[in-house]
Amino acid sequence: MSPPVQTPGSRGFTLLELLAVLVLMSAVVATAVPALVRTGGIELQASARTLAAGLRRARSQAIQHSSREALSLDVERREFALSFEKRTRKLPGNISYTLYTARSAVESAERGAIRFFPDGGSTGGRITLSSGQRVIRVDVDWLSGRIRILDGREDEDKRARTHPAPATATAKLTDGVVYS
Repeated sequence: MSPPVQTPGSRGFTLLELLAVLVLMSAVVATAVPALVRTGGIELQASARTLAAGLRRARSQAIQHSSREALSLDVERREFALSFEKRTRKLPGNISYTLYTARSAVESAERGAIRFFPDGGSTGGRITLSSGQRVIRVDVDWLSGRIRILDGREDEDKRARTHPAPATATAKLTDGVVYS
């Protein structure tokens, strides 16, 4: 067996070139990882979108079929169901869920619903999702049934600028379901 023939330009990379690549890759990783952490958990955002999609689907069903429909959320089991479907959908267990809804929509200490009416309106409510410092809210307007996903920090800043904080809170919290 003869040794491989080296042609000019096929010597490989120098140690200096390898170090330069490693430094560049380290800089990219050092900037990308904190950016991903800062945007909050992808799982938190995905859960908020899943709940918002379920709420929108319930609203559409209520309008299309001229019926009352609801999304029921069990904050203890971390699952939700739509009134017109038999199956329940699981939500990630590492996220805290809090449901703010009308007293008439509270089903138990751990379970409540946001209901939609044939005209598109709803009982209104809010589902707050939190993981660590990050908070995302899924708000449902009672009059129009409009569903919005709001980053908790941005929304708190905006509310502080436009609305003074109330002097007292009248809501009662029972195992994640809030009603007033």
